[in-house]
Parts: sequence; structure tokens; C-alpha cells
Amino acid sequence: MTMNSPMSLVNRAHQFNTMLGSCEVTHKNGSAYELEAAIAEACKQLAVVRDSGRGLYLVGNGGSAGVASHAMTDFFNVAKLRATTLHDLSLLTCMANDYGYENAFARILAQMVRPGDVVIAISSSGNSMNIRNAALQTQLNHGSVITFSGFKRENPLRAMGEINFWLDSCDYGLVEIGHQFILHNISDRFGAGLLP
Repeated sequence: MTMNSPMSLVNRAHQFNTMLGSCEVTHKNGSAYELEAAIAEACKQLAVVRDSGRGLYLVGNGGSAGVASHAMTDFFNVAKLRATTLHDLSLLTCMANDYGYENAFARILAQMVRPGDVVIAISSSGNSMNIRNAALQTQLNHGSVITFSGFKRENPLRAMGEINFWLDSCDYGLVEIGHQFILHNISDRFGAGLLP
């Protein structure tokens, strides 16, 4: 493989840098959020969650579930948040079997989310119905939602959070690593004491 190949590491690193540099963040109403202001607001919300003893829940499918697990560890260990993922195998398969996979996370969150809790909903495409239903259930329980998506600019998940991070790529690998990078940056700010 040559350095000019589309899959060369140098080329992929350039694509990743370009994607991160063009990250768009929006409010729920679709208005633009400056990236650093959005990260600061996410940190502020999570600091309130920590200081008030509220919960942080992270949901994702497949690779995004892996991103959620890694981020949960950082939020728990570094940011000292009461953070958890919702993909325990027995519970998730029970909910999927009884209520359909599209409702599995929502059914769990219906019992768990309390007012003031935050759910981070991660979907590379922004189309995953179970993640969208989780975001909707969180709002019904008076919690807050922060979304991470990619692919199409107008994907449905991008309109469901109070803060919506979107990466302009249809490449699963780049989007997933981009989501992980932003989430890691947020938790690292807690560890460095760089909160708003």
C-alpha cells in the first residue's frame, strides 16, 4: 500500500483531522452551536449531574456500544460521575425479546431515568430506532439528551438532543473514533480540572 492510497494511515489521519475540524454542533431547535461552547455546555451539564448525584447513561449499538463503554469508564473513573451503559446482555436481550429491540433501551430508561439525569445517545448513522426511542424516553422522564451522530446531516437523532454533535463522514471507523475522541476530551477536562 502506498502513502497515497485512500486507506494509508497518513491519508486516513488527514481524513480524520478534516472530519473533526468540520464537526457541527446544534441545539435541539437546529440552531448552530460553536464547538468549544458546546463542549463547555456538555461539561457544565455533566458537572451538575455529578454534583447533584444524578445519573449518566450511555447507549449505542455495535461499535457505538464499544464507544459508550469506553466513555462510561472514563466518566466514572476520571470525571467521578455515576455513569453506566445499558447493554448488559441479560437485561438487553430480555427487553428486546419482550418489547422488540427498537424499544429495549427505552424500556430500561423508563425505569431508570430521573429528572436531571443525562443520556448520551450514540449512533453513527443517527437512524437507529432503539437509540432514537431512548432519547425520546429520556425526555419523557425529564432527563437531558446529548447526541453523537454522523452520516447524513439531517439524520433524525441529530434533532433529538439538547446538544447534538455531528461528524460529516459516512465512514463508520472515522465516525466512531471521532465520537470517542470528543467524549474522551470531555472526560479529560474533568480530570484536568478545566470545567466552566
